[in-house]
Amino acid sequence: MPRLTQDETHEVRFTLNGRAVSARVSPRLLLTDVLRHEIGATGTHVGCEHGVCGACTVQVDGEPVRACLMLAAQAEGSEIRTVEGLAKREQLAPLQEAFRENFALQCGFCTAGILMTLDALFSREPDAEEDTIREALSGHLCRCTGYVPIVQAALAVRNRIKGGPIDA
Repeated sequence: MPRLTQDETHEVRFTLNGRAVSARVSPRLLLTDVLRHEIGATGTHVGCEHGVCGACTVQVDGEPVRACLMLAAQAEGSEIRTVEGLAKREQLAPLQEAFRENFALQCGFCTAGILMTLDALFSREPDAEEDTIREALSGHLCRCTGYVPIVQAALAVRNRIKGGPIDA
């Protein structure tokens, strides 16, 4: 990575949801700011701005990352996936559909980050057990649901992946 100076902007190039993008950024600009304000990927929410709530979680090279803790310049050459990249055209992704079916969202503020974490988990471990799912969710704060419907939705997706019954 090139040495960045404080007073200059630098062009950062990365792939966002399968599409090449670039933005001019200052060295201190966070990835959340670039995604939301420069590129318009507003599905990535900004909650605590300290990496605690998980609302800003995106996938960087397939791994869940708190975008509020990552400098935009660090995204150079990365493949970034946001919640906007889950659905295919007009069809919800299986995780999104399971959240809808299990009433796993209320206000929806935390949902994008949770979806990105669970998507990364199921990409790595399609048959994840409930305790693994709960551990993956431990970095997310949801003030509305109490997590039960979120875990139920995750188990429903896991069961679909395994070819078993949809009900957890």
